Amino acid sequence: MFTTAIAGSLPKPSWLAETEKLWPQWTSQGPELQQAKADATLLWIKAQEDAGLDVIGDGEQARQHFVHGFVEQVEGIDFVNKVTMGIRNNRYDAQVPQVVAPLRLRGRVHAFEAQLARAHTKKKLKFTLPGPMTIVDTVADRFYGDKVKMAMAFAELLNQEALALQADGVDIIQFDEPAFNVYMDEAADWGVQALEIAARGLSCTTAVHICYGYGIEANNNWKKTLGDEWRQYEKVFPALAKSSIQQVSLECMHSHVPMEMMKLLEGKDVMVGVIDVANPAIETAEEIADTIGRALQFVPKHRLIACTNCGLAPMSRAVAEAKLKALAEGAKLASQRYA
Repeated sequence: MFTTAIAGSLPKPSWLAETEKLWPQWTSQGPELQQAKADATLLWIKAQEDAGLDVIGDGEQARQHFVHGFVEQVEGIDFVNKVTMGIRNNRYDAQVPQVVAPLRLRGRVHAFEAQLARAHTKKKLKFTLPGPMTIVDTVADRFYGDKVKMAMAFAELLNQEALALQADGVDIIQFDEPAFNVYMDEAADWGVQALEIAARGLSCTTAVHICYGYGIEANNNWKKTLGDEWRQYEKVFPALAKSSIQQVSLECMHSHVPMEMMKLLEGKDVMVGVIDVANPAIETAEEIADTIGRALQFVPKHRLIACTNCGLAPMSRAVAEAKLKALAEGAKLASQRYA
């Protein structure tokens, strides 16, 4: 009864890149690297299917980072002269490229991995793209002088790639917008507007993923400052409810997000995060089913999708595989309980 899916990323095998890192370095180059990316993509497709998931992703194996995997194919960005910049409202510093000229795509961005994944699974295929606001928060502007204008420019490029991914046979296109939980007023104002541009003209299912970040130290430390109730969703969910985006992903497992926040998403499918990405402990089927049960107080059965809180990229491969199996088992148990 309950569909299962992951938020997006999965750990990279050691023969592809450094392990358990958010910005890993590749272990090879050229044709060898391309083959390794393909092999890792197929490995995770098989692992997701073996775990029993309903919606399959590529695990973002062909990208070093969920944002830079897209922007490195955009003209007008200087990747040679990176600068240090505080991102997510200065939560942590990162080495980021600089926007130095008008933005345009060099060509297709993710055709290789999307077409590979489509050819190797008969299940629904979801593909993730970074959202416009999150991109703007992860690059340095040396050209536009206006982050809203730059976000709209990125939104147009995302729309080009999204339409091409749809033509590749992708069933669900998800935009990742962790920045929505940082710049709440701006997200409700122009962030959702930029998201609408990115999704313009799509007939496949559209989704947006908004979480409190990967389970890295900087994010975990930030969460400790948020108090007993995390109400960031309260500001942006009403704007998303009015949007054309069909699915919204949010963080639930081991978070302090009040479950009633989901009521603000009436009319949307809700991807309920039932897998903690900041803790290597494997959830039990009972824990997951219990979380789903609490969410059902605010989300109709037919609109609830069991998901991970965020990506699993910084975790070990063994832990990620175990969490995928737990996700499927927990959703199955919940389906039996709440049928």
